[in-house]
Amino acid sequence: MYDVLIIGCGIVGAAAAFELSKYQVRVGILEKENDVANGTTKANSAILHAGYDPLPGTLMARLNVRGVALARELCQKLDVPYRACGSFVLAFTPEECATLDTLKARGDANGVPGLEILTGDQARSMDPQLSDQVQAALYAPTAAICSPWEYCLALAETAVRNGARLHLETEVTGIEKTGGGWLVHTSRGDFSARYLVNAAGVYADAVHDMAAPHAFTIRPSRGEYYLLDKAEGSRVSHTIFQCPNRNGKGVLVSPTVHGNLIVGPNAAPVEGDDTATTAAGLDFVRTTALKSVPSIAFGQCIRNFAGVRANTEIHDFILQEKDGFVDAAGICSPGLSAAPAIAEYLVQLLNDAGLALELRPDFVCERHRTRFKELSPAQRADLVAKEPAFGRVICRCETVTEGEILEALHGPIPPRSVDAVKRRVNAGMGRCQGGFCGPRVVEILARELHLNPEDIQQDKKGTWLLWGETKGGSAHV
Repeated sequence: MYDVLIIGCGIVGAAAAFELSKYQVRVGILEKENDVANGTTKANSAILHAGYDPLPGTLMARLNVRGVALARELCQKLDVPYRACGSFVLAFTPEECATLDTLKARGDANGVPGLEILTGDQARSMDPQLSDQVQAALYAPTAAICSPWEYCLALAETAVRNGARLHLETEVTGIEKTGGGWLVHTSRGDFSARYLVNAAGVYADAVHDMAAPHAFTIRPSRGEYYLLDKAEGSRVSHTIFQCPNRNGKGVLVSPTVHGNLIVGPNAAPVEGDDTATTAAGLDFVRTTALKSVPSIAFGQCIRNFAGVRANTEIHDFILQEKDGFVDAAGICSPGLSAAPAIAEYLVQLLNDAGLALELRPDFVCERHRTRFKELSPAQRADLVAKEPAFGRVICRCETVTEGEILEALHGPIPPRSVDAVKRRVNAGMGRCQGGFCGPRVVEILARELHLNPEDIQQDKKGTWLLWGETKGGSAHV
């Protein structure tokens, strides 16, 4: 029996596991996909918001500001790409200038440091590609960007290193209350726990309803994005927002920690986790973004994608406990920013419910990943001499070596798919989007996992790459 069983291993589930692994408790994590960070966490804007947008007094407001401060420290300790770039909210009309005053007042009430309203000229002096129609801008120096899937993976790996057990491809099918806690039925058998944490993202209402009367409804909202080549990565140096509206924070333009430019999202209601992109949605994103930064070269797009946000009718994070069942639901934006603070809050709920918390004396809070392309020539030569696999470049766009892929495959949470490798070492993240390295990654996965290449998947279960040999197959090679 586990002390705490977490359902879902996106950013909130991973953060909860990380926080709980500081203590001498038995922690299990159930994830229905074949990897962590395989839902909303891998498909969002990658922004760590300063905290001026949530209404004062809400959990969003309180946990956003705390979470973004914790994120900076965690990303440094766990070797997660992070950049404190700051953000602008642009105003194009006198009415929007008044909105900036409202946002600054909110931010001041929420404890966001350093907020400042700039003139259009002042903003353009800091980011020259901004539209000459910008009249004013709210500047938030504490906003940042990160690699969200690496952030989630780092938290989950650290939890596993400290004793948590991760069960992938384990979908929850039912929940029963027992005398000693909870019995969870899954696609891979039953699990028992004294306490449950529901961090199931867009399926959090369904999981809640397995254990308790209906209390909230997830209303999924899809956001579509452009990812532009690194040739566009320096188009802006800050995260650029327009004034928020009823659909969210609006279309943004932002650099990424990997050197690209990201543009999006729109907001459209969908059913479940429908991540299809649409011509209409992308056209809206493109047209809206050009209002902020007219010079964006959308011809440099290397990928379009979409993510689904777990909105609810409550318009705040749902963090609550009853009978040892804890909900972490409605974690839409700023969920990534708030995640470590949400985890602290959840652990306090568990403690208040009776979970004894004794610090683990041997807790490990450090992580390092080899990034071959960031090493000096001398460091590269030394590494290749020790391990020749680092001398074989698999992904030319991102200069990712076989040695880095092997490190990931022998890590605490080994990748099981081509995209899982991409999320760990960036192979396939470049201009050709895996056109060159994809077959080589399949070969390495098949060899190291002792699988037939036909069993290797692109990403989630069922995303098969190979069906069978053609034209005589290997006999002609």
